[in-house]
Amino acid sequence: MPSSRTDRANAVRALAMDAVEKAKSGHPGAPMGLADVAEVLWREVLRHNPGNPDWWNRDRLVMSNGHGSMLLYAVLHLTGYDVSLDDLRDFRQLHSKTAGHPEYGICPGIETTTGPLGQGLANGVGMALAESLLAREFNREGLPVMDHRTWVFAGDGCMMEGVTHEAASLAGTLGLGKLACIYDDNGISIDGETRHWHTEDVAARFEAYAWHVVRDVDGHDPDSVREALAAAVEEDARPTLICCRTVIGFGAPAKQGTAAAHGAARGAGEVAATRRRLNWGFAPFEIPREVYRDWDMRPRGAALEGEWEDLLERYREAFPELAEEFERRMRGTLPAGWRQRLLAYAAEAQAGGTPIETRKASQACLDVLGPFIPELLGGSADLTGSNGTQWSGAGWLHEGGRYLNFGVREFGMTAIANGIALHGGMIPYSGTFLVFMEYARNAVRLAALMGIRNVLVYTHDSVGLGEDGPTHQPVEQLTNLRTTPNLSLWRPCDAVETAYAWAAALARTDGPTALALTRQKTACQSREATAPIERGGYVLRQEAEALEVVVIATGSEVELAVEAAALLGDAGRGVRVVSMPSVDVFLAQDADYRESVLPAACRRRVAVEAGHPDYWYRFVGLDGAVVGVETFGVSAPGGVALEAMGIHAEAVANAIREVAARCP
Repeated sequence: MPSSRTDRANAVRALAMDAVEKAKSGHPGAPMGLADVAEVLWREVLRHNPGNPDWWNRDRLVMSNGHGSMLLYAVLHLTGYDVSLDDLRDFRQLHSKTAGHPEYGICPGIETTTGPLGQGLANGVGMALAESLLAREFNREGLPVMDHRTWVFAGDGCMMEGVTHEAASLAGTLGLGKLACIYDDNGISIDGETRHWHTEDVAARFEAYAWHVVRDVDGHDPDSVREALAAAVEEDARPTLICCRTVIGFGAPAKQGTAAAHGAARGAGEVAATRRRLNWGFAPFEIPREVYRDWDMRPRGAALEGEWEDLLERYREAFPELAEEFERRMRGTLPAGWRQRLLAYAAEAQAGGTPIETRKASQACLDVLGPFIPELLGGSADLTGSNGTQWSGAGWLHEGGRYLNFGVREFGMTAIANGIALHGGMIPYSGTFLVFMEYARNAVRLAALMGIRNVLVYTHDSVGLGEDGPTHQPVEQLTNLRTTPNLSLWRPCDAVETAYAWAAALARTDGPTALALTRQKTACQSREATAPIERGGYVLRQEAEALEVVVIATGSEVELAVEAAALLGDAGRGVRVVSMPSVDVFLAQDADYRESVLPAACRRRVAVEAGHPDYWYRFVGLDGAVVGVETFGVSAPGGVALEAMGIHAEAVANAIREVAARCP
């Protein structure tokens, strides 16, 4: 006998309740409220294969309200993913697949790391955008090799966060018709009833964003849910918002519909009462055989993927070159020879020796890479000309090109780019001023946490940007980025190092890379052709006399270090200049190489960077000195601002003299 819809939904509720109760921690309210929606979505609508969670043409499913993670874990278990009952029992425990909030790369079927509210919706926008662009490029009549939908769950908290405004606005403008957001409209957040602080008409807001909106869906009526999901599938010109009215903690007699249902274990008494109310007479983590049978999506998923594999084979036969390119892109491999082209530009820049802003050198790198790496998808938060992020011939996305105008949406831009990277088949890069990284900070952090390739182009990297003044002049941001685990930062000193920075960013597949680039021109440094720039730090200027002082510099300040070293070298001082465009890459080198660049015996060290100095004391120690910026900047022309903040060659020379005098 088949199980009932009620039993299947109650299985999700029971597993969520049991896991939270065992962990004595978690958020059962959303899973219990959304269980009826999940039963219809996963069993009838979602195109997925539990036997192959990474199938390229699967529907993507994101839970933006990630505190409701037990909804995902329960459904993944029931539908046949590699998520066992033991995994559910280990909810929120050390090294478990079932972390407190969904974590990409840990549990199969989890498409993105969510928890900070709202970003999951923005990730979904990026996934839907990637699907639409790949479909536009590769699909042929009768052979839609890229043809899937992106589904997002979002709660009231997501709707209150500003990032959803940014992302939803752009999604509507782009007409992402294969994106659907299921809004869990339960009227409750942690502080209580949201009617006291969240009274806007969310549906009207999304209609203003040019979304298709399905209002007043009863989230506990499967027929109402099915009709709403069907309406989303039928709408291909606009993204869809499905407004589902649900009861948070559905089934819990004392707590359903209240803030108490949101984020805590129920307690034995309430759990027992909930089981009675739901007519669920089974022990914790016990699921009836017929419920398992009817939830099992492995046969359906295998059939769906098999149909697509047949289509892909026909595509290979009809369009072999396109198929080869499509598969290369989806595998995430880069075209052969891309690095050689980039380093050829570096050699030309070295030979030319022309001073150039590193932001313009970055644009020159994109001019080399863009036509050769078609998966590069770039954009800027309304600073295209200033960031140098549009390569020649890219064309605007809205005119059929490959350059995306994100608008003034730094947070949304970065979270959307994360979604593009997570989808596969595209490599996103995006630009803004370094100081405005702060708007996007949490999305940057999540890119690093997930270990995804996302290139973050940050220009105007110091007080040297000049007249815009302290609101636009970064001071602490370089340290902020350097201390973010798994984020790689490059601050190149000239066009040559900029090319190596881009090479490192594209080669890196296990985390994001930030490029900090200048507005002002920087001199092309003289260096050996074999200089190991790719190792993150190297000896740029060898000491002429016995080694006395090591000067470490990055970016535009390398020029000042070289000038100061030359000045003191002429006076018979043994000064070595180390250019360190990427500290994290340098620290990843073997101990012998690091010792060859920064000998431990040489305690006389000076670091130079037009940013906050504290980070550099790990390299110079208490005996050394740092020439940096400890206060906010000033409004003045770039050179004047640098001079006023103490960033000039004479300051470096003085620091070298002082360190040499006081350090044994």
